[in-house]
Amino acid sequence: MSVGEGTQGDVSDAATVLRRTTRRGGRGGSPHAVLVVMCVGYFLVLLDVTIVNVALPRIGSSLGADVSGLQWVVDGYALALASLMLTAGTLGDLRGHKRIVVTGLIVFGAGSLACGLAPGVAVLVAARVVQGVGAALLLPGTLAIISDAFPDGAGQAKAIGVWAGIGSLALPAGPLLGGALVDGFGWRAIFLLNVPIVLPALAWTGMIVKESREPQGRELDLPGVVLGSLLLLATTYAFIQAGRSGAGSVHVVVAAVAALVSLGALVVVERRRGDQAMLPLALFRRPGFDVANIAAGTMNLGTLGTLFVLMLFLQSLQHHPPLAAGLAIVPLFAPLAVLAPLAVLAPLAVLAPLGGRLTSRIGARLPATVGLLIAAAGLALLIRVNPSSDYAVMLPAFLLWGIGLGLLTPAVVAAAIAAVPGERTGLASAINNTARQAGGAIGIAVAGAIAGQPGSASHFLRGFHTVAAGSALLYLAAGLLAVCLLPGALIPRTGRDRSRRRE
Repeated sequence: MSVGEGTQGDVSDAATVLRRTTRRGGRGGSPHAVLVVMCVGYFLVLLDVTIVNVALPRIGSSLGADVSGLQWVVDGYALALASLMLTAGTLGDLRGHKRIVVTGLIVFGAGSLACGLAPGVAVLVAARVVQGVGAALLLPGTLAIISDAFPDGAGQAKAIGVWAGIGSLALPAGPLLGGALVDGFGWRAIFLLNVPIVLPALAWTGMIVKESREPQGRELDLPGVVLGSLLLLATTYAFIQAGRSGAGSVHVVVAAVAALVSLGALVVVERRRGDQAMLPLALFRRPGFDVANIAAGTMNLGTLGTLFVLMLFLQSLQHHPPLAAGLAIVPLFAPLAVLAPLAVLAPLAVLAPLGGRLTSRIGARLPATVGLLIAAAGLALLIRVNPSSDYAVMLPAFLLWGIGLGLLTPAVVAAAIAAVPGERTGLASAINNTARQAGGAIGIAVAGAIAGQPGSASHFLRGFHTVAAGSALLYLAAGLLAVCLLPGALIPRTGRDRSRRRE
């Protein structure tokens, strides 16, 4: 999962849902009951983004997994989610969002159970892939169902505010809950926890959610899905294997060639499919759209990659227990959820994170650029951290990093949406989310390859500093692109687009 995933990015999909002609069956339950159960599913999906990182050292020691094995534990989930997110939304349009969400809950729950019972790292990675498939089915479907349950504009805005707030809470909750569970019950508890939550959510969804779908939905782009998945898998495998056996090994060369061939084939196939493509290439002729997605991918590449080695550093080199390590990184995620508690306490309020409000007033360029620069400064401060450093040395880095992400996340989503026609906003948001997922998966692969094994403390520390410095430089480069190519103010939709939103 990505940093800030869905808290702003998928909100725009609701506008697309409102413009659809849906076919519904049954009366369904109370809209507020529907909202609660959809938020439960959404929370679980985002919780597994950060809850696993705090358990990685214990998983490694319990299952005898090296760094490459731990990379796959995280990336198995991220790759499945990145590969299938766009497809899952189309499946919901064609087959029914309730059906897809129910399937997602079943798959996610089964994957969680398999993770908790996994006897070895290979089974755990396979189970994480299953979890990721379930998450991909759940993520777009929960918002579509909420949007259908609240058809009026004001009620829908309030419901989406609650949904976004709940999602924001999942990111800081992951390290805290994960640390407590790992300390108290062992690493398997972070996965088994999902099962008793999924079961009632599944039953509740079956009883109160009414079916909806788009009769005129787009066809599935199966060649695009397969080629896109192969591209991500081959790229990730190449980086992980390079860290294990060297960049010149046969496995790395073969994977790199496979990635290039997949990329070429994907471009050819998507160009031929035109508007029916999973990734319509015409959208990528817009510089603002390209930069927004580059910034989104860079955001997660640097953040999730650095976070991967950071959690190993805190527990393996500084010897903090899981709960203390989880508490340590809360300042990193807290800015992303600054208004989330209000969403829970006042669910009838229309809420927007501070970064989103700023972006709506002055445009995407300034918040995105400033966010990238502030986050880069925070990442750069990690270069001075060593095993004997006090927490006071790390805290400014975490705060700056987190504040930058809080400004950046809504800005890149808003920029991607503003760069496309009104009828493509849902697709633009989904592509932006996919860019974040893909960037995060690759970032974890690269960071682990650079840092190596925590057992070699001096080499790992140098690698950690290299990862942090490299991430900061990438953020600076993305900031330069943002200041040059992102719009200074968001372009308002035409009157025709506004009228379509009300249809």
